[in-house]
Amino acid sequence: MTFRQFAFNNVKRNKKLYAGYFLSSLFMVMVFFSFAIFAYHPLLQASVLEDGLIQQAAVGMNVAQVIIYLFSIFFVLYSMSAFLKSRKKEFGLLVMQGISPNQMRKLVFLENIVIGFFATIGGVLLGLVFAKAIMLLAENVLVLRENLAFYFPTRAIITTVGAFSGLFLMISFFVSIVLKSGKPIDLIKGSNKSEGEPKSSFILSILTLLLLGTGYYFAITSQGVEVFLAMIPVIILVIIGTYFLFTQLSVFIIRFLKKRTSIYWKETNMILFSDLSFRMKDNARTFFMVAIISTVAFSAIGTLYGVQNMFSNQFYGISPMVTYSEDIAENEENTANIEEEIGYVDELIADYGINAEKVELIRPFYSINSALNSSLMILTQSQYNKMANMMDEELLSLDRNEIVIAAAPNGYLFGVEEQLDIPLQFLEAGDIYPNRLIESDALGNYLYYIIPDHLQEDLLEEKSFENVYVAWNEMEQVSEETLFLFGEDINSEIDSTKVFATEYTSILFKQSFGQLLFIGLFIGIVFFVCSGSFLYFRLYSDIEIDKQKFKSISRMGLTDRELKRILNRQIGLLFFSPILVALIHGFVALNALSNAFQTNLLKETLTVLLFFAFIQIVYFLVVRHFYIKQVREAIY
Repeated sequence: MTFRQFAFNNVKRNKKLYAGYFLSSLFMVMVFFSFAIFAYHPLLQASVLEDGLIQQAAVGMNVAQVIIYLFSIFFVLYSMSAFLKSRKKEFGLLVMQGISPNQMRKLVFLENIVIGFFATIGGVLLGLVFAKAIMLLAENVLVLRENLAFYFPTRAIITTVGAFSGLFLMISFFVSIVLKSGKPIDLIKGSNKSEGEPKSSFILSILTLLLLGTGYYFAITSQGVEVFLAMIPVIILVIIGTYFLFTQLSVFIIRFLKKRTSIYWKETNMILFSDLSFRMKDNARTFFMVAIISTVAFSAIGTLYGVQNMFSNQFYGISPMVTYSEDIAENEENTANIEEEIGYVDELIADYGINAEKVELIRPFYSINSALNSSLMILTQSQYNKMANMMDEELLSLDRNEIVIAAAPNGYLFGVEEQLDIPLQFLEAGDIYPNRLIESDALGNYLYYIIPDHLQEDLLEEKSFENVYVAWNEMEQVSEETLFLFGEDINSEIDSTKVFATEYTSILFKQSFGQLLFIGLFIGIVFFVCSGSFLYFRLYSDIEIDKQKFKSISRMGLTDRELKRILNRQIGLLFFSPILVALIHGFVALNALSNAFQTNLLKETLTVLLFFAFIQIVYFLVVRHFYIKQVREAIY
């Protein structure tokens, strides 16, 4: 048997340990290859593109490839470190049999090359299998107007194979250079050598609660712009608190429970706590890293998904199909131009066969701060009710002495009523009326007043300017495609600062923001899968110790049911402790996002967190099944 055959067979013999490393590497290759397929798609590479957003998508995919590739370097380095540590006993036996340090480095180099080769080829093949499905998903998320037809991605294959071949070659050289053989006796006992139970500090444990509690408090209680001001301090507090949570507080809790004889001596808890305490030092570092990486994934995807839904929802149900807004000038030429543009929209509605209701208003604006050139719109009750009736909203009925402040969500109310230089002092301010039926670029403060009709004449002399506002709303169901083309025609003829077509603007927004969501989703999943792989490596690095330990304990009467219960709890703590912390961090972070935009994002937050929790549960069930199976095979 040649040395190359020995290295290849060594990989086969350790396939259970290498499985996590191989599958995770394969997954990263597949994701990188999928992005390469998009980036090099003929549609995205066309020299002349009508849709500039498609070009932006291509740039975004290239950036995502770089991020995934850089993270792959970190992931492979960590994986190799875990493998080498778990194989100290094997290396010790090889040294005793006469293998030289150079041969040891060559062995590790060849093993990593074998894994890298099959992971690269497998990732490309899987990418080809799922390429069409992923492109269909991209078309919907990115809302592309063109179909991403399947093509054979020669350039993507060359790029992927070249990039990951270079990566695995570089990592293999690096590991073979830094690898130290050590003394045989130290290598053989290395994986079983106890570093002692880690000690905990009561002061640092209390500090952990203070750091996390303070960070959570500011994240939850901050509102509006305060959230962004508090972001960096909160992140620092939570990161430090998370580190102490696993290195100090968790150890303190375990030591406390061990002193409680009613708990420690109950059934098989002694085995569970003793083993957990013995390994806590190494587990704590892994837990901290997994918790932080998972939190980043949850928060990033939750933020993108929540913000997209928040802005998308603002386009529907609160805005008519089309609105037109333009200042009225004193000259007749501008008035004629306004009538011509409104007539063009009317003709286009007729051409598309849309049954629409039309409302036209003359909106007066009044100066409230000449230094800031700020103006406030004041509508009469009748004017407002025209729009409310069109949108099936609640109508207003004001008393003679009642005025309503109408503000958008996040509208600015900062003492505007005190700045008014118009005779409204005798009116009593009513409740804030949160409605966005009537808005335009002219409403810079997203706020206007609604007054009783009889007061209109008292304000005529105070007007600073007037604005024509026309709204059309469809009275029957019209397809999204028709409304998009309709809005596209309008915006091609009328200045986009004057006209707002809801469906057209919504799709443009989804195209632009969908790129970030699509890219963020894939990168977030890569981070989450890699964090799960870290837990897998940590679990399987101790499987030989578990086999020996439970084999000895079984001779003292440990039943199969008790064995499963211990391993279930042991694996469950390993898999869910950092994820539970990450879910809590993510929930607090996304709640802070809701506070920043003063919008309820609970549905989006729970959707993202439950999605990742479900993935982790499935992953846990699969790993637990095979882990328990291997331990039982070693015992019986």
